[in-house]
Amino acid sequence: MAKYILAHDLGTSGDKATLFSEDGKMLGSEVTGYETFYFNSTWAEQDALDWWKAVCNSSRSLINTLKIDASDIAAVSFSGQMMGCLCVDQYGNPLRRSIIWADQRAQKQAAQISEHISQKDFYHIAGHRNTASYGIQKLMWVRDNEPEIYERTYKSLNAKDFIVYRLTGKFYTEYSDGNSNGCFDLLNLKWSDQIIEYAGIDPGKLPELKPSTFVAGGVTREAAEATGLAVGTPVVLGGGDGVTANVGAGSVSPGKTYCCMGTSAWITTTSEKPVFDREMRTVTWAHIVPGLYAPNGTMQCAGGAYSWLKSTICTMEAYNARLHGKSPYDYMNEQIQKSPVGSNGVIFLPYLLGERAPRWNPNARGAFIGLKSENQRCDILRSVLEGVTMNLSIVLEILRKQVEINEIVVIGGGAKGAVWRQIMADIYNAKILVPTLLEEAGSMGAAVTGGVGVGLFKDFNVIDKFLEINTVHMPDKDAAAAYQPVKELFDDCYFALEKVFTKMSK
Repeated sequence: MAKYILAHDLGTSGDKATLFSEDGKMLGSEVTGYETFYFNSTWAEQDALDWWKAVCNSSRSLINTLKIDASDIAAVSFSGQMMGCLCVDQYGNPLRRSIIWADQRAQKQAAQISEHISQKDFYHIAGHRNTASYGIQKLMWVRDNEPEIYERTYKSLNAKDFIVYRLTGKFYTEYSDGNSNGCFDLLNLKWSDQIIEYAGIDPGKLPELKPSTFVAGGVTREAAEATGLAVGTPVVLGGGDGVTANVGAGSVSPGKTYCCMGTSAWITTTSEKPVFDREMRTVTWAHIVPGLYAPNGTMQCAGGAYSWLKSTICTMEAYNARLHGKSPYDYMNEQIQKSPVGSNGVIFLPYLLGERAPRWNPNARGAFIGLKSENQRCDILRSVLEGVTMNLSIVLEILRKQVEINEIVVIGGGAKGAVWRQIMADIYNAKILVPTLLEEAGSMGAAVTGGVGVGLFKDFNVIDKFLEINTVHMPDKDAAAAYQPVKELFDDCYFALEKVFTKMSK
């Protein structure tokens, strides 16, 4: 009898349901979108029932399209958006829309916590800075501004945890999403009594913590009728999307590292203990693989900067692409290849949306620095790719202080271009591995977690059956050496303008 794993990746724009065979083959996927409500400048919410409808629609559509017997699905598991706050009552009914990861309204609540604990001490408990991005601060905001909702709240959940409840009737979260609540004791894998006390939150409103491979229960009859799944199908918790991608990119043992180059971008490795940076420039997540951690640094605008370049400066390339049925990036890459290492002295600071790692400066701005009369279009274009990659290389060097990293799997839309991949290899001074499937790491990670959870797979090393490496880029020794002074200059340019950025923000 064939065995399948159904993985749901609950992202910001929609739910992707992906079916994998037990030998690691992706058989198909279905995406169902949902709306995000942006308002009040920094607020962002979603309707949790839209998540459930999307899961129901995508599951049923995938099963019907592939014409499989639902009873052959060995497990359902999840990858889900993190750092949210969905208040539900004891029956799992949403009491308000979910405050999602992108929401920044809880600045006052983060400040309240900082009155009791230093940023440094908070960082060493949770592995993260105390900011408005995390779940506990958002729940505090509900308490302070919607007290009637807070009083009725039985549990505060993240996206995948709500879907697990709808499928099984059980309230759980796991370590990676617990970590995204910002009140998690990273070393002891439990809720932090200290942070919860400082936050003034009832700890009973947080769900029970379990490992990512925990089987929450079987699909109920009601859920089976809604989704097309078989009654009793095991539901495995899975993990937060940033960490399931670790598994899907093969980062399941110490030193295994990947770079996701999407609109934003990050570098994440796997380690046996948290990586605490003196300047708190990186964070550490609880890994899905038991006993391991996922140190990480995420920047705001990576592929987003390249897209901005296409839309503003590269209108000619975009026009030619439409004319000839090609991608604008093909024409842009032709230009970039004409410029040498270091872009003939042009430095680009990629801070179009402020910056998280490694700067942690919301006031940071983008800039082209070092322009001379002899610079050409190709230098400006190349400097954008170099600037994004040099910013990520700062994160990489922080991680390298505690973890040996010699090769990096690159995923995401930015991994499609060979020119940028070679720039990565040279700036990172590492072997770059490119999978065949560039945008399925979250789904793959969830599938492997599900398979391990129900005993279909012995351990997480089975990812080697799922992950097929298509292309390898080796660093050019001369280029890697030439980039060293350029990287130092990149850092100097940021610090030289740091005070200017502060003035510009006022």
